[in-house]
Amino acid sequence: VLKAFDYFSPWKGQQPMYKLDIGWPKIPEYFTGQTFCVAVDSIHGLVYVGQRGDNVPKVLVFSEEGYFLYSWNDTVEMPHGIFVLNTETDSSVWITDVGTGKYGHTVKQYSPSGKLLQVLGTPGNAGSSLIPLQFDQPAEIFVEESGDMYVVDGDGGMNNRLLKLSNDYKEIWLTGTNGTGIGQFKIPHSVTVDPFGRVWVADRDNKRIQVFDRVTGEWLGSWSSCFSEDGPYSVRFSADYKYLIVAQLNINRLAILAAPLVGSIGDCVMVSTVQLAEETKPHLVDVDMKSGAVYIAEIGAQQVQKYIPL
Repeated sequence: VLKAFDYFSPWKGQQPMYKLDIGWPKIPEYFTGQTFCVAVDSIHGLVYVGQRGDNVPKVLVFSEEGYFLYSWNDTVEMPHGIFVLNTETDSSVWITDVGTGKYGHTVKQYSPSGKLLQVLGTPGNAGSSLIPLQFDQPAEIFVEESGDMYVVDGDGGMNNRLLKLSNDYKEIWLTGTNGTGIGQFKIPHSVTVDPFGRVWVADRDNKRIQVFDRVTGEWLGSWSSCFSEDGPYSVRFSADYKYLIVAQLNINRLAILAAPLVGSIGDCVMVSTVQLAEETKPHLVDVDMKSGAVYIAEIGAQQVQKYIPL
């Protein structure tokens, strides 16, 4: 049954918002594994890709024009999420590693060239949720310019939580247990922060996005009506923060949702979609906050695609 709102929605039949950049990357053959994650350094024009597989480089670095620059492999086992932090003096790359070997269950900071700078968690040890810095398949990280960071832990392990750490890696707050209730998670898979003091989490297997206060960790609301077909795998904002861009892996789709700038969270409004090819399996996305381009790491297609705003 059509809800009245659907019927009168101004977005029906609307113009597409993005188009595929078919020239990115210049040489797709550099993707030799399963591409799980992508992160954009919009200040330096770099795109980092995390991939998995035997005897493949785990991190590939491209220019935003699509030229392959270099790769690195040391101390990365199974990348799941990746994030670039830029400060006035420095840039670094954060990777969540869900491997089960000697490097896994960690959140790691690298220099842009792949030098290991910091390890959070106990490498190789899956953790219990009783200890803040003991991860079990940590899914993704978001780091603010202050160095405060948000970790969603994990990708199917024993922990189902959102953790905020200070820039010296102390727990500021921690929320979430395994479950379907308010503030509980079933595979918290992706996290991002908006300029209005809110933390957005893709609560994948609960088929919803939950929103929290960045200072207190208090629950602010959740979105579920857009995810009846498939849960959200990623959360990223468009460069103007007007839209939330969400990958839905099982239906090979990007959902573009209207973001509430301030005030109540309400429920989601789907503004547009980008339908990807069958079996593409979009896992995590990132947005170039300068150009607005969206990069999609696709496990099924074993590639990263770039979509540019129209």
